[in-house]
Amino acid sequence: MDGREEFLEIFDGHIRRVGAEELRNYLLKSDFFQAPASIRYHCAFPGGLCEHSVNTYKRLLANVKNEYGAEWESRYPHETVAICGLLHDVCKIDFYKQDFRNVKENGEWVKKPCFVREEALPFGHGEKSVYIVNGFIRLTREEAMAINWHMGGFDSRARGGDGSVSEAYAKYPLAVLLHVSDLEATYIDEKRGTH
Repeated sequence: MDGREEFLEIFDGHIRRVGAEELRNYLLKSDFFQAPASIRYHCAFPGGLCEHSVNTYKRLLANVKNEYGAEWESRYPHETVAICGLLHDVCKIDFYKQDFRNVKENGEWVKKPCFVREEALPFGHGEKSVYIVNGFIRLTREEAMAINWHMGGFDSRARGGDGSVSEAYAKYPLAVLLHVSDLEATYIDEKRGTH
């Protein structure tokens, strides 16, 4: 099963909220399934964003089950885990475009394909994902907090001195679990750079 099929199987199997079909159609029409997750770090290749989203979902599901045991779904429905894991980085839709760069190989300059940043909707990162997803399905407050603060201390607001991430993590454990899951997917599950 390729990444897109796996993503859609998880999405279709667990996300049933009003507006889910419209959100699914939006993802299919966008570059979500072709985009990289980054330019030069993790999953920096076509389809990397989808792969990273599935990896984050799997980590989040394992972390929620580990934290709450057999009763995990009474704390966080599987739909919530799927929404947060699969959709935390929809902010990267229309974020990168394909380009070329000059690279020296065997003493000769050659053009190599690459991705460059060209953001269509400069709205931030986690907050942009919340904005996009909430335009289709109604997020719970904890889902919105988790997606909004999934970058943790790497978030530009936190780096700028905003301490809200700490307050959000103290009030919303799902936000902590999503952040940790995102890190585990990025640094443990995924290869750095391109294929």
